[in-house]
Amino acid sequence: MTSANRLAVLGCAALVATTAAGCASATKAVTGGSGNNGPITLGTVNVTSVLDPAGSFDAGSWLVLNNVFQSLLKFPSGATTPQPDAAKSCDFAGTDAMTYQCTLRDGLKFSNGHPLTSEDVVFSVQRLLKIKDPSGPASLLSTVKSVEAKGDSQVVFHLNAPDAVLPAKLATAAGSIVDHQVFPADKLLANDQLVGSGPYKIDSVEAMPDSDTHAPGKITLSANSQYGGQFKLQNDKFTVRYFEKPEEVKEALDKGQIDIADDNSLPPASAAELKQNQLAGKTDFKVNEGDSAQTRLLMFNTKDATGGNQAVRQAVAQLVDRKALARDAYAQTVQPLYSLIPAGITGHNTAFFDRYGDPNVAKAKKILSDAKVQTPVKLSIAWSRGMAGNAEVDGIKKELEESGLFQVDLRLESDWTKYKEGWKSGAYQAYIATWTADYPDPDDFISPIAVDGGAFHTGWDDPRISHQLVPDAIKQTDRTAGGDYTQIQNTIAEAAPIVPLFQFKSFYVAREGITGVENTVDTTGVFRFWEVGRSKK
Repeated sequence: MTSANRLAVLGCAALVATTAAGCASATKAVTGGSGNNGPITLGTVNVTSVLDPAGSFDAGSWLVLNNVFQSLLKFPSGATTPQPDAAKSCDFAGTDAMTYQCTLRDGLKFSNGHPLTSEDVVFSVQRLLKIKDPSGPASLLSTVKSVEAKGDSQVVFHLNAPDAVLPAKLATAAGSIVDHQVFPADKLLANDQLVGSGPYKIDSVEAMPDSDTHAPGKITLSANSQYGGQFKLQNDKFTVRYFEKPEEVKEALDKGQIDIADDNSLPPASAAELKQNQLAGKTDFKVNEGDSAQTRLLMFNTKDATGGNQAVRQAVAQLVDRKALARDAYAQTVQPLYSLIPAGITGHNTAFFDRYGDPNVAKAKKILSDAKVQTPVKLSIAWSRGMAGNAEVDGIKKELEESGLFQVDLRLESDWTKYKEGWKSGAYQAYIATWTADYPDPDDFISPIAVDGGAFHTGWDDPRISHQLVPDAIKQTDRTAGGDYTQIQNTIAEAAPIVPLFQFKSFYVAREGITGVENTVDTTGVFRFWEVGRSKK
């Protein structure tokens, strides 16, 4: 997925019982600050298009869904394993990770007053799998063979293969419980008609100005009076504003139009300057910084003649200078990444560095020569939004072309929805995007990305990974063990269908008087609106 940050974690989803004791119509967006007593407003560049849980699988939508819908389980602040949310208890039946059962809390209701029962849970899962939207998260629940309701409060999942990670998957927005009386069973619901049972309800969805895709530009939420969960709200109104460029977020922050800049939504130079000013006591903004597992990746369309040539991909991996890009394009707000699984997550290694080492033109030339690839290779790289703007892609283009081995054409697609459609349809040879894990487990940096083409539709698949190594890895009930992930990443480094570039640092900025942001910046990457409040003067 492309969602908020994912920080360091030791593991999750152990095979133990989990109990509750542990834990309007679309119009054009308008400009307006939140003021001293208005809703708390967060600005983000993580734009989205679809909010229905069955069709949304990106950071911009999950940012909202995690606060509007309940799941059976959730990651509370500071937790590294999922805890009951709509459920009061969940556990695996037996030790083979093939049957998972949950008991719901009593008296849960949706924001429209409809009761939330096991029927809604079953409907939500079956609907997700039936619709199987190409942009949705159905792949996360691919191990679910069937799900059944036992009475109003019990739900049983029967799996087609052992999946010790299922609890963590259900704790994501993919596990959002929807109202079976409102949501159609076979198609997506409009953004402004969504109904959930989470801490907030959606009051309005306003379209992005000058957008022909009706992508949300502003979502206004308020406290859900029917909410029966355990989280205490520190505010009763919250607004999310979506921006096309980091520079627009910075301008809105300076003008007082937003209270919080979302994770990595500011230009790198501005973020670095704010950090330095805070250290020097020269700013009223508070910087909340931490480690992040959000990653930046360069993908290849392996069904394309150029992108499908392994030697071409390996040569690019041999030439990209991550350290220089981190310095020149990102002002050191990122760190070089040499594997799909980032540092701080179990299973991380340095597979790409181990194979390719530092950038080396001679080695790249030999790779292409041995494969009888004529140079310079004409390569088109597509990109959309990003913290560093043109600096990142310009830097990559320069590094590849200065080798004399590549002739690079950069293709900007400013519309995020069209960009996603482009990589799904195979319109690009190579393209850059950010991956934000759905749950803090090594599996979520492998299965959704590198199996059967993955969420980025690279077209690449290695049967050893998809049919043997990944199924074996997700059987492991001890999620702190690296296991098969080392071999998986070494295989990916050799084939290079995806070249990892960077691992971001988590970076939120809040204006004076905003409290609680630090409580939501943790290993799960879920931004909890309810934790944020205003200091009382």
